[in-house]
Amino acid sequence: MTRVRQALRFAVDPTDAQRHTLARHAGTSRYASNWGLARVRAAIDARQAGDPTARGPSAMALHREWNAWKRSPAGIPWWTEVSKCAPQEASRDLERGLRAFGTSRCGERPGPRVGVPRFEKKGRSRDHFRLTGAVHLHGRAVTLPRIGPVRLCEVAAHWGDRIAAGTVRVTSAPVSREADRWVVALAVEAERAIPATTGACDTIGVDLGVLALATLSEGTVLPGPRALRRGLRTLRRLSRAHSRKRRGSRNRAKAARRLARHHARVAALRRDHRHKLTTTLDKSHGRIVVEDLNVRGMLGNRRLARSLADAGFAELRRQLAYTCGWYGSRLVVADRWFPSSKRCAGCGVVKAELAPSERAIRCDVCGLVRHRDHNAAINLAWWADHRAVTASAAETQTACGADARPGVSPADRGEAATGIAPEPTGSTGGPPAAVACGAA
Repeated sequence: MTRVRQALRFAVDPTDAQRHTLARHAGTSRYASNWGLARVRAAIDARQAGDPTARGPSAMALHREWNAWKRSPAGIPWWTEVSKCAPQEASRDLERGLRAFGTSRCGERPGPRVGVPRFEKKGRSRDHFRLTGAVHLHGRAVTLPRIGPVRLCEVAAHWGDRIAAGTVRVTSAPVSREADRWVVALAVEAERAIPATTGACDTIGVDLGVLALATLSEGTVLPGPRALRRGLRTLRRLSRAHSRKRRGSRNRAKAARRLARHHARVAALRRDHRHKLTTTLDKSHGRIVVEDLNVRGMLGNRRLARSLADAGFAELRRQLAYTCGWYGSRLVVADRWFPSSKRCAGCGVVKAELAPSERAIRCDVCGLVRHRDHNAAINLAWWADHRAVTASAAETQTACGADARPGVSPADRGEAATGIAPEPTGSTGGPPAAVACGAA
């Protein structure tokens, strides 16, 4: 048994009094975050003014100062009505945000630049807070500190029994509001029986696309939900109705709730389909090969940006990265510069140009005609078998935010020079059979 970290996400059905309490906790977390950020900025201003002893307070220092200030005559009288965890966790989140900003500014943090934490405002920032301590899950309710039992929208008896048995330990309970629905995402450490292999020895190539979300090298085409595209007409209607309402009116607030519910539904459809797709791939294949797409650069194409964002390539790959370890499969990330779509899967010839409008690849050498997505998926599976690349080695070459071309092997340099890849072995002229289980 291996202990893994995961989140148990439940939608709750609170009473009117509990909704008021949840909103009060979210407001306390927002107030404490703004209170701490004001003191951090004051310390930074004092240091820039010439005071060398002025330093930004840590999360623990902020929490101690908060506890002393809230009991003073100048403090807040309502601090006894909420859990102490809400402002404490807000200070920790503020410290993490400041640390991320500092490391990103110094170039020590990979990925996009992280901005400095900003002040939050009611109605414009997301309502959220986090609780720690005695959190219990039983039947169809979750018990939160200072809030009490809150009814769930689904039965969670299985996880409640595991928590009572000690095989699952709750570390924290983040609570947030999505549209007009409150959601509890329990962060847990669960004992999980991770198999050495899935039992399947095949290598599957997965080509991600806009028209079809995933095309497998075995020929299966898995369409995506295209939730945003299907609900685009409703989104436009709700957006127009919201913009036409007078600011500050109750009708505008109602229109905003309807618009938020539509956005939440689109996100829920996309999230549900993504979880089901990744779990199916992990359980049925021993090794999954995906390509390292430059999604940020692809989003610069205004004709494809909305469809690419609706597909969610980055989140799909992120979920594959950790769910593969749960079911004994392996994830291999192909090199970004591997021409999976331009390379003929039959003879290995790489076409010089392949327009995005060409949905089929036609080889001028062997005469092969195949759909470009299926051809790319076959080439990804071939790449993993012939490059002997492990998932960890591939990930080290595809750091987020890298803008330089990674190093290529001599064989890759030969392909770039001649335009012809090494021909695959096999009697049929196609990609060879999958390697045995456990091969690199």
